[in-house]
Amino acid sequence: MRWTVRPIPLVEDIQQLSQILKVEPLVAHLLLQRGISSYDEAKHFFRPQLTDLHDPYLMRDMNAAVERIEQAITRKENILIYGDYDVDGTTAVALVYTYLLHQYPNVATYIPDRYGEGYGISLQGIDFADDNDISLIIALDCGIKAIDQVAYAKAKNIDFIICDHHRPGPDLPDAAAILDPKQEDCGYPYKELCGCGVGFKLIQALAERKGQSVETLVPYLDLVATAIAADIVPMTGENRVLAYYGLKVVNSDPRVGFQAILQQVKKKELTVTDLVFIIAPRINAAGRMQHGKHAVHLLVETNFEKAQHLAGEIEQFNITRKGLDHEITEEALQQIRENEEEERYTSVVYGKDWHKGVIGIVASRLTETYYRPTLVFTKSGDKLAASARSVKGFDVYEALEGCATCIEQFGGHKYAAGLTLLEEQYENFKHQFERVVADTIDPKLLTPELGIDMEITLDQITPKLMRILKQFAPFGPGNMKPVFLAKRVQDIGYARGVGEQEAHLKLTLSQNGTTPIGAIGFNLGEKLELVKNSTEVDIVFSLEENEWNGTISLQLKLRDIR
Repeated sequence: MRWTVRPIPLVEDIQQLSQILKVEPLVAHLLLQRGISSYDEAKHFFRPQLTDLHDPYLMRDMNAAVERIEQAITRKENILIYGDYDVDGTTAVALVYTYLLHQYPNVATYIPDRYGEGYGISLQGIDFADDNDISLIIALDCGIKAIDQVAYAKAKNIDFIICDHHRPGPDLPDAAAILDPKQEDCGYPYKELCGCGVGFKLIQALAERKGQSVETLVPYLDLVATAIAADIVPMTGENRVLAYYGLKVVNSDPRVGFQAILQQVKKKELTVTDLVFIIAPRINAAGRMQHGKHAVHLLVETNFEKAQHLAGEIEQFNITRKGLDHEITEEALQQIRENEEEERYTSVVYGKDWHKGVIGIVASRLTETYYRPTLVFTKSGDKLAASARSVKGFDVYEALEGCATCIEQFGGHKYAAGLTLLEEQYENFKHQFERVVADTIDPKLLTPELGIDMEITLDQITPKLMRILKQFAPFGPGNMKPVFLAKRVQDIGYARGVGEQEAHLKLTLSQNGTTPIGAIGFNLGEKLELVKNSTEVDIVFSLEENEWNGTISLQLKLRDIR
């Protein structure tokens, strides 16, 4: 790994903030690195308030969207809530659907079939609306590029309100309203909302029009927090406020569907990490293995027994997903190994029978293993479909734009995208993608970077510091858990491998005779020889609390050793 220590703030700035906030210089250092340099900024950071949320009417087209929905309700039109089949899309559909249903009965939901219809707005979905006398579709987490589909709907007298957070193309669909903070002429102050976040701004605007306060919408924030966590959007600004309050709902009064998922989990308090690794994979598994509508049914269910039944089905989808994920990852790794003699900047693999629902996860696993921009292809109808994943610092969406002549369609973000192409274009595309990446990537990006906030000594680690660091949560991109460097530390003779095949490393560390502190290094078992015999090493770690037999102690969670 490439160890990179983040820039150190100016000494005078550290001292000044330390005095203003009455905190240790170490804490002031970490806050300055997160762009917090005043009392007010620190107050917003440590004590997020719902009043910190922006006025939803600052978003372009919000007035038009609210007026069109109000008109639909007045005219007793049928409304369809349409969303993508992933966590962001299904949570957004559940959010807007349950909010509208409380005041108006003529509302239905639609999630496209991942295999029969593919990503985004489908003609099949519009035909469903037409067949059911639906004249307004609210599209969530998709639609910003659906120019032809929206025109098709318009010819059938069906209006669209698009709520998206993906980058718009040069032209926009002819919709009744487009809510997307990434539109160039949208003056909305925060650009990093997820699709469910844009959906929340819509219901916030509708609630305001009715004279309801934002506090009345807090019960919906468990959905928004889950989408923020799963979609890996920055944990800054509004996202941080929404996630902060959403986690409170998850931990105090979650919706019935979440209760059913969490029944199996014996955890006192769930964090963003738990949303990512416990709730999100199960919601995603429905769309991957069967159909995203199963996730929506679970998220909107109010009867606990029914929710338990739905959660049980989804648990089975998740178990199947795990098995396929493991199997396909092994086959994909084998393909890469067979061509290892070639010096490549990318990993592109294809299996015609690979399950389309798990190729995104497989792409992530290959990226972790080989650390290169990665595409995993499978056969989808008469075309090939792929999921793309990137390495930190490299824009895979931009790289795909450089291969547009080979691609039928594509969409996504800097680090994750999806595309389809004709089978005869596969080899062409593979060479072109390799060439574009080779020409544009900084070679150092092909070594994983381990970002370090600052160097500290082990005697600076105290329960008081841990109490303050816990208040830095919720963590995510833009506000990651603080990572520290400590130099010339040594194990005091207890180093051992633990876990299956001793893959993990358990140490008791001291530095110049400081009080020993426990440390755990997951997947660092091969470093055992390095730390044995009290050899002095440098370590990179984060801090965590370890509970054992009712006693809580501090421990270092090791990220790397050298």
